[in-house]
Amino acid sequence: MSDFTIWHNPKCSTSRYVLQALQDAGVDLTVRDYQKQPPTVADLKSALNQLGMTPRELLRRQNTPYDDLGLGDTSLSDDALLQAMADHPLLIQRPAVFGPKGAIMARPKETIHDFLTEQQN
Repeated sequence: MSDFTIWHNPKCSTSRYVLQALQDAGVDLTVRDYQKQPPTVADLKSALNQLGMTPRELLRRQNTPYDDLGLGDTSLSDDALLQAMADHPLLIQRPAVFGPKGAIMARPKETIHDFLTEQQN
C-alpha cells in the first residue's frame, strides 16, 4: 500500500498540478480516478473524517448535477448528500490527498507544497 493517495480527475488542471507535485516529491502514490472508481458512502465518510470536512463542504457545484438533483436544499441529510456523491462522483470536490499524517483538499493547488512538508516532519 502506498503512503499517499490522490482522488484525481485528469480533466482538472488543479488535480493535474497536485498530481505532478506529488510525483515530483517522489512519494509512494496511489492515483484513484474517482470518476472511474467512485468512492462508496463508507469511503466518503472516512475521507470526510480525515479531511475534517462536512458532506456539504465536499460537494462540488460547478459543472455537476448539483442543481438538477436539488442538492442546494439545506434540509437534505448528510446521508442523502453522501449517497448523491457516491452515485454521481462528479459532485466530489477535488483533488483530495491522503497522506500518512493527514489529508488535505488541495485547493488552492499550492497548498500541496506545505502539506508535503508537514508530512515529512
